[in-house]
Amino acid sequence: MTTDTGAPISPDRLAAARLRLEVDGAVATITLDRPEVRNAQTPTMWRTLAEIGAWLPDEVRVVVVRGAGATFSAGLDRTLLTPGGGDGQERVADLLTLDEEAFSRTVGEYQEGFTWLRDPRFVSIAAVRGHAIGAGFQLALSCDLVLAADDATFCMKEAALGLVPDLTGTKPLVDAVGYSRALEICATARNVGAEEAVRIGIAIDAVPGDALDARLAQLVTALTAPLPGAVRETKALLLGATDRDLDTQRRLEREAQGRRFRELAALLGGQQ
Repeated sequence: MTTDTGAPISPDRLAAARLRLEVDGAVATITLDRPEVRNAQTPTMWRTLAEIGAWLPDEVRVVVVRGAGATFSAGLDRTLLTPGGGDGQERVADLLTLDEEAFSRTVGEYQEGFTWLRDPRFVSIAAVRGHAIGAGFQLALSCDLVLAADDATFCMKEAALGLVPDLTGTKPLVDAVGYSRALEICATARNVGAEEAVRIGIAIDAVPGDALDARLAQLVTALTAPLPGAVRETKALLLGATDRDLDTQRRLEREAQGRRFRELAALLGGQQ
């Protein structure tokens, strides 16, 4: 696999954020690389994820997000919640020193590390082993598809800490499981196992841990088989479907299909 870490994502920047980025043709793989703390997340990581999203070339059709080692992500690095914690990194505790406007702006910047994964240019997949807790659960939910190992456990832990999920996980959770179930999962901060995650719509599949990579490769192959424009247009249509009325959705379908026909005609014409 080739690695492309060209501007603006320098190897030093990736290393500081404890991320690995590999680009192999149409597939980009992002690995949270802090296995010694179960891939606990930091603001530096979130900001660098946003930079990766802005940098990715249009040739990338699938983005895979995974964690190094035996777990996806145990959530926020809690040492960053206390003054003086975090070994000099940007700390979540520093939010307490900000006025309301600056607080909102900073959290909005953190959220950008998650929202780019919904970009219609590509399909994003979270490959989840072990724990996906709090920010880890929200990172998985930010992806279009969640593929779980059978040892995966999902938990929205924020309520147990007196907080709320604020890294864009609430909407995709409600979209996946409905309001009542989402409220129960968030308010109780309970664990959701892999089998239940598939049953209620969080994950598309749960497989034995030693089969996860093979199932992921199969899924990536299937997603990159169609023409890129077909998948991008379909994702864009589906992303906003629940928020649109039928007439608007029908119009957008017609417009998308018109673009597809014109592109296909151009391709066929070029082959003659």
